[in-house]
Amino acid sequence: MRSIVRKLSPSTPPHRRFPLSSLSAPNSCSILSSLPPCSLLPPAVSAAANSILSLLRHFASQPSPSSTLSLAFIRGGCYDAEDAHRPPLSLPFCPGCGVHMQDSDPSLPGFFSTPSTKSPDYRAPISPLPLSSTSDPETSIFIKSGHLQELSEATGGPLSGDSSAEDSKPLVCARCHSLRHYGRVKDSSAENLLPDFDFDCMIAPKIASPSGPRSVVLFVVDATDFDGSFPRKVARLLSASIDHNALAWKESKPANIPRIILVVTKLDLLPSSVSPEMLNEWTRRRANVLGAVKLAGLHLVSAVRDWGVRNLVEQVAEFAGPRGNVWAVGAQNAGKSTLINAMGRCVGRKMTQLTEAPVPGTTLGIVRVEGVLCGHAKLFDTPGILHPYQITTRLTREEQKLIHISKELKPRTYRIKAGHSIHIGGLMRVDVEESSADSIYLTVWASPLLPLHMGKKENSHKMIEDHFGRQLQPPIGERRITELGELVRTEFRVTGDSWDESSTDIAAAGLGWIAVCLKGETLLGVWTYDGIHVVSRSSLIARKAIIFEEAGFTVSNIVSKADSIFSKEKQNKSGKKKSA
Repeated sequence: MRSIVRKLSPSTPPHRRFPLSSLSAPNSCSILSSLPPCSLLPPAVSAAANSILSLLRHFASQPSPSSTLSLAFIRGGCYDAEDAHRPPLSLPFCPGCGVHMQDSDPSLPGFFSTPSTKSPDYRAPISPLPLSSTSDPETSIFIKSGHLQELSEATGGPLSGDSSAEDSKPLVCARCHSLRHYGRVKDSSAENLLPDFDFDCMIAPKIASPSGPRSVVLFVVDATDFDGSFPRKVARLLSASIDHNALAWKESKPANIPRIILVVTKLDLLPSSVSPEMLNEWTRRRANVLGAVKLAGLHLVSAVRDWGVRNLVEQVAEFAGPRGNVWAVGAQNAGKSTLINAMGRCVGRKMTQLTEAPVPGTTLGIVRVEGVLCGHAKLFDTPGILHPYQITTRLTREEQKLIHISKELKPRTYRIKAGHSIHIGGLMRVDVEESSADSIYLTVWASPLLPLHMGKKENSHKMIEDHFGRQLQPPIGERRITELGELVRTEFRVTGDSWDESSTDIAAAGLGWIAVCLKGETLLGVWTYDGIHVVSRSSLIARKAIIFEEAGFTVSNIVSKADSIFSKEKQNKSGKKKSA
């Protein structure tokens, strides 16, 4: 038996690339299945050999889930230096998020299942009986009972289901399907299997190179988190490339320098009192401070309401020309995919919709979007850049929902004196340590789901022990406090000359900001977790609320639920003491 198998087996097995649909390592079963058929042997020997092979296949071990190939090629740009020139496995990309797709292991990223074919009369449309037949009493009763019938062949026959439209829908991975229909990731454990996207290797050399097609880079920045979502590293890289290659054309060198267009998204979340002229000027000054010195254009848009999208598309098409490359770059959850979908709606051409969800890191790979630009120009959606100094990178999915801003911001203003503090959930605390005025005004611009508390500074440690993770969320749960890190203090000295308008903002990356309004000088101590960026900037919104918040906890569902749980626990303890 062994001799027959040796004769049938090749002496040196050829190099074989395993398809993406099989992410497990080759085993005895796959090797046996790859053996050639025994058609060149005599009939009797061939029949015996085939029976032996079928017997061996029956007892061969099945693929082990733990023996998987490297996941480096599932997400582009995440390979080692030794594999830098190795092409990725030949699998299709998911048109929604850009990950390589596979159909073998549901626990791995990029899994998809081929939809079953529909019958021609699937979801066949129906129509009520013609009104002329209502004169018949039996027909009238039939209509009143709610029965419907399909159109008869005399009137053209029943309309067949739009199976072509159903089949033309692009196939997406299970992760995109879950995000589109349920707003959450189907398997969060699979996210940890993916390596970090290598932006410096995959995108940075292409957008900064002066040779080849011209690069148009869209800096997509969240208006509600301008400093936290601004791509500072990319801005410095492109600014240096522009300065270095500005005069290269005089030396007959490639000088196709990139064009930077700053796009401030989610404009609908800012109060309507903010004027576009003031916001435009404020954005240019702030972008200059953060490293984007030479901007080719600035656009204030709302992808949800299609504000300013048409002007953006026209300028992008003008700069890109017939052969340029357009790259949408920005932090995670800045709104790049939503913006590109809005550009496609504005143009009116047929395009594949990108997956958009309020989940950081929705896009996993580089996605080329067709149908937005004309000619040979290309538009690319890129994975969000991970900013570790944003507070969202340390929170769970449930905690991120509490700080996510989905509606127009409303001011919450406190009239506060020196020696008092304001807690913003369990993530940030502002202490008024010194003040030349009797009182100052602090306006909190953050998610309305975040509970606030104003009290004396001397009780801040007791607030952390008793209320963090309960009335003050996020973090959700008392154990999460130690997981977020150590609280550190940052000092800010703020001056102002008006009681009516705020002069300075204290912004925390990924959380929001506090506007300071006073006439005089004050010393603020801001406490956040170690590594979270907190900066002082000129005020974005000068208006403060007309009705001020009171001391204590703000009224919210989180506070009311925590209070009810606390009261029940207190009653149970008192009942046990009485019974004892």
